[in-house]
Amino acid sequence: MSLKGKIALITGCSGGIGAATALALACQGCSIAVHYNSAQEKALALAQTLQAASPDIRAVVFQANLSDYDSVRRLHSEVVQNLGHPDILFNNAGGTLKSIGRMGDIQDVSIEDFEKTWKLNAGSSFLLTQLCLPHMVEQHYGRIVFNSSVAAGTGGVIGPHYASSKSALHGLLHWIASRHAKDGITCNAVAPALIIETTMMSNPTEEMRNMIPVGRLGVPSEIASIVELLVTNAYMTNKIIVADGGWTASAF
Repeated sequence: MSLKGKIALITGCSGGIGAATALALACQGCSIAVHYNSAQEKALALAQTLQAASPDIRAVVFQANLSDYDSVRRLHSEVVQNLGHPDILFNNAGGTLKSIGRMGDIQDVSIEDFEKTWKLNAGSSFLLTQLCLPHMVEQHYGRIVFNSSVAAGTGGVIGPHYASSKSALHGLLHWIASRHAKDGITCNAVAPALIIETTMMSNPTEEMRNMIPVGRLGVPSEIASIVELLVTNAYMTNKIIVADGGWTASAF
């Protein structure tokens, strides 16, 4: 399915998976709303790269702190005013806040840390999806993708606050996919494990590498190709695609 003329809003788009996905979709003729929180220079450089790679598209940069719901609302409003209503929403942004590891003590995660992690990883994605859905329903077309994590099915290597915030996205996507399938809207997730060239995996340990059967960590373009599949396939919805180098035996 051609993406020419479509508009994609990608959160956390200044680097890693977000930037790789932006390039993949732009090369298919999709204009990109490049969201960033603090990495302005990276976001501006990416927008220039996207425009150079695909002169027929538009790439516009937007700043928002997604841990603040008013900022999320402002982001959506500014994208609509400057680019138009998003046809594609990739809820990619997220964070760990802190890491206690697989053998950590749950007492080291305060309820405040738990709530902040959920607000950033699940709450902002819920709100942004809620804001984008009405136009998608009206035009009978929409593609929603959540960036989850293998931690949602395994517990992961960060901690219970992070793992649970990512698993929350799964219940959300299942409801949306079932509710809006008749409206021409698909809703899916990609669940990566340990992707380098990202803020989260800026300094991976040898233990982490040894957990992956293929013997290496993934790269952003490998996740971007899955997102590209999900937004170009109108028959694939209500799915969680796990990309973890063989860590888990099947989808969860």
